[in-house]
Amino acid sequence: MRLIAAALLLALPLTSPLAAQAQTADAVLKARVDRVLQSTPLIDGHNDLPWEIRERAKGKVDALDLRQDTAHLPASDPEAVPLMTDIPRLRAGHVGGQFWSVWTPPNITGPIQVKMTLEQIDIVKGMAERYPETFEMAYTAEAVIRIHKAGRIACLIGIEGGHQIDDSLPVLRQYYAAGARYMTLSHAINNHFADSATADPEHNGLTPFGKAVVREMNRMGMLVDLSHVSAKTMRDALAASRAPVIFSHSGAFALDHSPRNALDDVLALAAKNGGVVMANFYPGYVSEAVRLWNAEDAAETARQKALHVGDPKAAAEAVERWRAAHPVPHATLAQVADHIEHIRQVAGIDHVGLGSDFDGIESTPDGLDGVDKYPALLIELARRGWSDQDLAKLAGGNILRVMAHAEAVAQRLQASEPASEATLAELDGAAAAR
Repeated sequence: MRLIAAALLLALPLTSPLAAQAQTADAVLKARVDRVLQSTPLIDGHNDLPWEIRERAKGKVDALDLRQDTAHLPASDPEAVPLMTDIPRLRAGHVGGQFWSVWTPPNITGPIQVKMTLEQIDIVKGMAERYPETFEMAYTAEAVIRIHKAGRIACLIGIEGGHQIDDSLPVLRQYYAAGARYMTLSHAINNHFADSATADPEHNGLTPFGKAVVREMNRMGMLVDLSHVSAKTMRDALAASRAPVIFSHSGAFALDHSPRNALDDVLALAAKNGGVVMANFYPGYVSEAVRLWNAEDAAETARQKALHVGDPKAAAEAVERWRAAHPVPHATLAQVADHIEHIRQVAGIDHVGLGSDFDGIESTPDGLDGVDKYPALLIELARRGWSDQDLAKLAGGNILRVMAHAEAVAQRLQASEPASEATLAELDGAAAAR
């Protein structure tokens, strides 16, 4: 009977004093974060939803209802793949401003990439037109603040690759006129004027034309984005830029040795420049264990293809057996917080922000699966001792400062400098322009 009674007691759902204290502490932290995000707009540096609208809905904004839950799309629709972004979750995440990424595949060249870029700029503006109660286009730091105070989400535009200007400063200027407020200098491969982080060096960083691109972006007030570029390109751009730069979605190399992340010396240079490094959520850039697994998985996939030439089914089955024996590790929210803390430690509290890469990544860290989860990340940092002022700077204060500073630099430069007429052929040679 004593054993039975003991078993019954163990089965009762008891709440320990420690658990109750933890729940109370979390509630206090959540209330703090909510207060911070009521007064400071949370601004994410990078979300790829426009490309998803292009691919899934053929660019038709009306074909995808963002007022509905896109994380649990109808099972009756075989084409339905969950998204990480929708209006209910943006509201739950207290998002106040979003840089929507406008991207084209970097292997597409010529005028078609310009057309594709303009079409995606139109998608972003179409989102603001379809959901005016939620979204409003923003082109300045002051507009972001005003829109947030009005209870709406500021929509900003970022061009995700220097290849998209088709080596033309006039095209760059027209993107700015259309609303783009940052451009990433390169993407997954090198372009004609900037080396990528994920390709073999071709230019040893930025070419002379690449430096002219940076200077013209400064003159216009377009933020120079150093995510995706090589470490040498980062250093060259930081030396050339007369305004603060951004890293729209990058982490700390010290914690994950992906070339997409920033080395400590670059983080220090970004702080000296006055810029901001916006922490990425992609597991392969967050967790060194995930990065190594990805490399091993790619190697095993290539090995099995070589072993089973002409038999893709056998190769795929072999890869699946390997994956079953070698499960992929998981990145976590806490590891993202580790990157943020490392960037803060090296660059300082004034130079760190958030750049999720949502809807541009196929997986997310545990606890950060969509745009509703930003408060959970800030709660984790508050638990680690971050003050309300620290959290406000991370959430949006730092990127707003950078935007305002870049706008002031542009106003000064435009009073003394005409628009640049530099060309790739003139600065880098006729061979570069082919």
